[in-house]
Amino acid sequence: MIGYLSGKIKSSKPTRLLLDVNGVGYVVNISINTFEKITNKEAVSLFVHTHVKEDSISLYGFYNESEKEMFEHLISVNGIGPKLALGVLSGITTEDLKEAIEEGNVSRIVSVPGIGRKTAERLVLELKTKVRDVVAEESGTTHHGVKQEAVAALTTLGYNMAIAEKTIHGILSSSPACTLEELIKKALGELNR
Repeated sequence: MIGYLSGKIKSSKPTRLLLDVNGVGYVVNISINTFEKITNKEAVSLFVHTHVKEDSISLYGFYNESEKEMFEHLISVNGIGPKLALGVLSGITTEDLKEAIEEGNVSRIVSVPGIGRKTAERLVLELKTKVRDVVAEESGTTHHGVKQEAVAALTTLGYNMAIAEKTIHGILSSSPACTLEELIKKALGELNR
């Protein structure tokens, strides 16, 4: 079983990359959140979940261990396979998903594409106690309060929560030192293009 890969990026798309590890090319499925973190990098190290089925072996790579842990919790839930779990992690950050599950915020989970109400309720029921051990990302913890306030401000102004979160996440990825005021101004600029 492969648990970690480190190598050069040969090619990448938002959901998949080809990683050259000492002359061997591995096709690794990734979330959009991981893709955003590895953009413009020539080499990368990923935590890997090896998924084995009767007819295939698939690799799922994550930029940090917390996202891998959340992925493994998600696929442990009946009815959620690796592709759907990867889709969930592409639509919401690990910290936000953990918070939504712990608080029982079903409506927040339903806003993620591909997740219906019953699946969201099952996630809350089955994972509420399990996600406590998922450690927050280092970069996410410093911006968490500012991010939440900015998203709250945008939703108060009438913007969709999922779109607001994605916009704020994108801005923080490229400008991590933004103040709340700068973050909201930049987000409004992007949303009103």
